[in-house]
Amino acid sequence: MPTFDIVSEYDSHEASNAIDQANREIDTRFDFRGGNASFSLDGQNILLESDNDFQLQQMLDILHNKLVKRGIDIACLDVGEPEQRGRHTRQNITLKEGVDQKTAKKIVKTVKDKKMKVQATIQGEKIRITGKKRDDLQAVIALLKEQSFDVPLQFNNFRD
Repeated sequence: MPTFDIVSEYDSHEASNAIDQANREIDTRFDFRGGNASFSLDGQNILLESDNDFQLQQMLDILHNKLVKRGIDIACLDVGEPEQRGRHTRQNITLKEGVDQKTAKKIVKTVKDKKMKVQATIQGEKIRITGKKRDDLQAVIALLKEQSFDVPLQFNNFRD
């Protein structure tokens, strides 16, 4: 029976490369000269540090551009509030991975509301779609690509 999985993930190596490129761009930009602006990646957390809020917003734009160029959807970013610490401003950004229960239930409900001949089951942080025909599964993929959810979705592990 054909199946596929719906997941939400990002390539951590590409995220690391995007952070390195963003740091290099900050080193060469004139508006960041003489300041202490930097990006740092620790697991799934990105820390932005700068001298003021304006630079922090510029850094966020640079980060978005670098991530998009590396093929990482910026919908997986959970941007925290900027916080002032003495002379420096910091902002924490978390890279979200996996489909949370609320979003998974919304996806399953969307599939079941269309009354397609497929079964959708939640398995941890992914959703498995099973059907008798390959065309039914491709119709589900097309349906979910049209919808907008809080996280970027990837369709993998397609088996006949």
